[in-house]
Order: sequence, then C-alpha cells, then structure tokens
Amino acid sequence: MRTAFSSFLFSLVFLFPQFAAAQGTSPRTAEYCGDCHRAIYDGWKKSAHASAMESRLFQDALKIAESDYGSGARKVCLNCHSPAGMVLGDLALVRKVSWEGITCDYCHSIRDVNVAGPNPAARVEYTNVKSGPWKDVVSPAHGTVYSAVHTSSLICATCHEYRNSLGFSVLTTYSEWKGSSYGKEGKHCQTCHMFTVHGDVVDARLVQTGDHDVNLHEMPGSHSAQQLNRAIRTQFSVAREASQVKVTVKLTNAGAGHEVPTGSPMRQLILEVQLSPYQGGQTQRQERVYARTVEDQKGEKLQREPAAFLKAAKTVQDTRIAPLETRTETFSFDLPPGKRAKVEANLYYYYSPLLGTEDQQRLRFFTVSRLVQ
Repeated sequence: MRTAFSSFLFSLVFLFPQFAAAQGTSPRTAEYCGDCHRAIYDGWKKSAHASAMESRLFQDALKIAESDYGSGARKVCLNCHSPAGMVLGDLALVRKVSWEGITCDYCHSIRDVNVAGPNPAARVEYTNVKSGPWKDVVSPAHGTVYSAVHTSSLICATCHEYRNSLGFSVLTTYSEWKGSSYGKEGKHCQTCHMFTVHGDVVDARLVQTGDHDVNLHEMPGSHSAQQLNRAIRTQFSVAREASQVKVTVKLTNAGAGHEVPTGSPMRQLILEVQLSPYQGGQTQRQERVYARTVEDQKGEKLQREPAAFLKAAKTVQDTRIAPLETRTETFSFDLPPGKRAKVEANLYYYYSPLLGTEDQQRLRFFTVSRLVQ
C-alpha cells in the first residue's frame, strides 16, 4: 500500500526531473559507440558507471526501495542509475541500453547543467551530434560539438548532488568540492577521476589518428585502493612508556577535493589499530570511524541506503575528513614490561551493510606495522 510519503515522493519525480531530453534519436548502446571507440569503451566497462545498474548492491537496494516506498522510489533511483532508461520510459528495464548504467550516449548528449532547481538538472539532446571536452574534433560517423560543461564538475553534479523530497541533502559531493580549495582554484573532478592517458580515440582499424591523450573512462573512485591511497596520507608512530604503548596516527585528506568518505551516508572510513603480544596474550583492538550519521523525521538512525536516500531528514553527526584536513588520533594499549608485541594500523573503506560478506563490505587499502619491545 502506498504511503502518503511515497505518494509525495512520486509526485516530486515529475515536478523536479533529473534531466530533460530534447526530441531526436533514441539513446545508442555503449556497444554501438564502442565499435569505433574501442579503447574508451574498454576503460568505461571497468568503471562504476558501467555497473551502476547491474551492481548487485544497487539491485538489492532498488528492490527494497520499491517494496518499502512504492514506484516513486524506483523513478528516483533510475534517474541516476539508468538515465537512458528513464528517457525511454523503460522502467521495466527491457532494453539493453537501460541496463548500461551511466552509458556513453547519456554523457555525450548532455548540453548543459542547470543548478537553479532543488537538484542539478542536465539538458540532454539525443541527436546525431555528440558533445565532449575537445575542440575542433571531426567525425565521419556523427556530428561533434565542444561542450564546456564536460570540462567542469557541473557534469558530475547531476548524480553526485541530491536533495530528497524532504529537502535533505543526501549526496553532497559536488557542494563539498565547490566549497573546497579545489573548487575555488578550478581543479575539477575530472582532474582526479578522468585524468588523461595515452590511447586511441578511434580504433586504429578504422583510421590512423596518431598519438593522442584521452580521458580515462575507468573513472577510479572509492573502489580503487590506489585512488584511496592518493586521497589519504598516513603517518604512524609508536612509543613505549613503561607498561603502556602509545600509538599516534595522523590522517590527512591530501588528495580528494571532497570529504572522505563522500557519497552515500552508509559509507565509512575506518581506522583500526591493534596490538598483538608475542608468546601469548590477547590482541587488543581499537578503532575510529569517519562517517556521516543521518536520522529520519522521527529521530530514528537510518542504516540502509534506500531509507537514507528517501527518508533522511537531518545529520546528527559528521566525522568525515575534509579536503586538506589532518586528524591526529592517539591510542593507548597495555603491555607488561619485558614483553614484545606487534602494533598494526589498517585503513578500511566500508561501502554498505547491504553487501553480503565483510570482505565485500569493506576494502583494506593501507596497512603498516611496528615491533615494540
């Protein structure tokens, strides 16, 4: 049975659409584009954008959202996870392009982004003219147009900034970036997530284009240990004081132009420090968690993605690490004089409680240890 809340949510989907598509051709599949742009397609296939629909985590969240909040919730989710499917009205996800997540033809049909409404909205024109960040590009297969928005963080804002029907900002990555030194200096999302690499824009079997740099379409983010280590710089020191071991860990958000973690309120950065005595003795463990805690209008803590996206009404705690911020954490462990131990620090990126196992839920991307004697 549809609740008053879900009916309200359903109506807002039509009042504030995520994007507006002009009349023209239907969205093409990524495989169609990849027939010529093979290197770019191969990179995109490894990205979170490509798996935005097929992800088991998203599929489970979508089922829960629709079951709990009705069909309006489905539309909210598909706006970002299947924008081509929304344009086609393919809510049943019958067409292949609807399963391709953030597919080629969606991004390269965006003409501009409007941030005047409650949520950023892309103007999308599915025609035979494709937009992109390069000037003076000529293609025998389709028209091309230079698009300034493709060089800007604005193009990311349509899905990485989201306010729900209660007016609560669930996703704030774009505004985090905009308020940071990165935003003020004009260092856009593409600098870190779509840096240039050597490759062929068009497959060599079709045309010899010579040496080129292309934007990396893998778009590495929080699923990448390398990217996480670029973001967080860690300093680790250990000191013994009689029967105590003092551990100091400094974490600096040195490489992300947004809070760490960003995105879904379910995401966490976990610092774990443990002391393991040699020759017997129990391992001691302590941790710090960096995250955003949200509640609904009744003050209930929300612990699943669908509820956080649709019912969150306020942030009650935010311990995330801001761009260029350093956190100094201290830990104290008992260790009798004369005993030796290993002290180890680990950093984990935690995704979602909806994932099945602990190994799926979190990624360890940094570890360091010291011997204490």
